[in-house]
Amino acid sequence: MLNFIKHKIERYKSKRTFQEYGYQVNEFIIDKVGKVKYAQWLHPLESVKEITSTNVGFYKGLVRPGATIIDIGAHTGDTTVPMALACGKNGIVIALEPNPYVYKILEANSKLNPETTNIAPHCFAATQTEGDFIFNYSDASFCNGGFLTQLKNQKHNHSYTLTVKGKNLQDYLFDNYQDRLSRLELLKVDAEGYDKEILKTLTKIISTYKPTIMAECYKKLTIQERGELFDVLDDCGYELFYLESFEENSKKIKIEKVNMGDRKHFEILAFPK
Repeated sequence: MLNFIKHKIERYKSKRTFQEYGYQVNEFIIDKVGKVKYAQWLHPLESVKEITSTNVGFYKGLVRPGATIIDIGAHTGDTTVPMALACGKNGIVIALEPNPYVYKILEANSKLNPETTNIAPHCFAATQTEGDFIFNYSDASFCNGGFLTQLKNQKHNHSYTLTVKGKNLQDYLFDNYQDRLSRLELLKVDAEGYDKEILKTLTKIISTYKPTIMAECYKKLTIQERGELFDVLDDCGYELFYLESFEENSKKIKIEKVNMGDRKHFEILAFPK
């Protein structure tokens, strides 16, 4: 009971008073890999993350060993680490997280499994142009948020602002990872409703290398914005599917444009036609 009360107090404080939180290293056993370490962020609003064999198996079903993966909106690395285990030491996960407080945890996770992963973390947002941008968060310690000023629906209750760095990711990749792009097999975008705008900045890379794409249909998107997200992927030559989970053998259901409003919030898996 005392721990419960303490946790409630910490959650309340984190919502209203800024505090920087560290992490604890947890260990998981993954089939055919062995022991895997993961830095769990100790922010009271952060959910407990778990790396599982079926989670790694999901990504193994999408990429081959040695593949290049781009993880936009990597947060602390809960998708980055299993992705990196799937593509292996000879592959690479290029992971973006613009929030500097979250980025410190992502950076820690990039270094915890050097024998089995190759993670390149970067602290900037994927934007059309380079500059400083205002992101909105739901708490004073910046756990959950994004570029929410770009959404039509401004009733998001994310009143805490944070200035982050933004860069044109497509230009950055051509300048710094040209040798890796020929093996690009997976592109993940999780940007709190800003996904379609990010995808628009990557059309040359998408059309050239045709990676599988994971994106999110954010709960606050209007019907118009949902249709625009569908159109961006459809125009790039992709078929869209609902993704029920990030677990091996997860059920996939075909999405047509008329279905984009059927669910409040969902994950999208898109394959080249």
